[in-house]
Amino acid sequence: MIIQPMNIPTLQGVATLRQLGVIRAEGLDAASFLHGQLTQDTALLGQTEARLAAFCSAKGRMQASFVVFKRSPIEVLLVCPQDILAPTLKRLSMFVMRAKAKLSDASADFSVFGLAGSAMDLAAEKDQPVWAKLDVDAANLVVLYPADGVRRGLWVAPVGTPAPTGPALDAAVWAWGEVRSGIATISPPVADAFVPQMLNYESVGGVNFKKGCYPGQEVVARSQFRGTLKRRAFLAHADAELKAGDEIFQASEPDQPCGTVAQAAGVPGGLGSGWDAIVSLQLSAVEAGGLHLGSVTGPSLTLSPAPYPLLADI
Repeated sequence: MIIQPMNIPTLQGVATLRQLGVIRAEGLDAASFLHGQLTQDTALLGQTEARLAAFCSAKGRMQASFVVFKRSPIEVLLVCPQDILAPTLKRLSMFVMRAKAKLSDASADFSVFGLAGSAMDLAAEKDQPVWAKLDVDAANLVVLYPADGVRRGLWVAPVGTPAPTGPALDAAVWAWGEVRSGIATISPPVADAFVPQMLNYESVGGVNFKKGCYPGQEVVARSQFRGTLKRRAFLAHADAELKAGDEIFQASEPDQPCGTVAQAAGVPGGLGSGWDAIVSLQLSAVEAGGLHLGSVTGPSLTLSPAPYPLLADI
């Protein structure tokens, strides 16, 4: 069963996002080095735009995902969850070799905030497109995909810079809005689990099919152009707790999972109950229906469509 998304009038304010960290790439070759490692074009990344990007294995599986933007022509920041930052930084650093680029954990140098609703309206004009990057004094503001129509942004600023204006927003409510946006962030339980298209990354600006090679590029391109996309991301709701890495089952194949929870958050009090999630599912299982968490006798899931058009629909 597929239901339509709800409105979120209470997703308003400024959330302190201590769960996010920052990788800094510095040097004359910083952008070109990242261009050869990520799914997005960073060589042509402008000062007024950001990118959603993934770092894939040779098999095309996402090991990490980032919001990427330039602080200066020779400084690129990659924002990602703290719990995946260290192993990702280690793997990326292995490929620097002779490039004039230095990678480091710059999390202690920056404060990261999430802006939603009225707080976002105070910080940026309403006509700014998704993935625009705005410079607000020493801070950088990236325009994110909305959550059910509520505008959102990512504010990154040097430690000590005044925080953005707006009422305090609980980080748990922000996390729920992240899920409602339909754009999953890779965390340790699902690292190496998905090709980008399994999370709809090609439809939300996370993959550039015109750029040069990067790890896993052939697999990602083959999945896109040979008609082999059998999994897609959806929004799901359950009365039971959902968490990244949980398996999903369908009655016709009780011994074989048909999907995986990519990201989940509890519904904030006052807006309902249960848990919402971004789930990656086999399209055949979505068509058949009757989806359950953990086993075919587990809690049932209710699906919503992705809150954005897929590339094939554009």
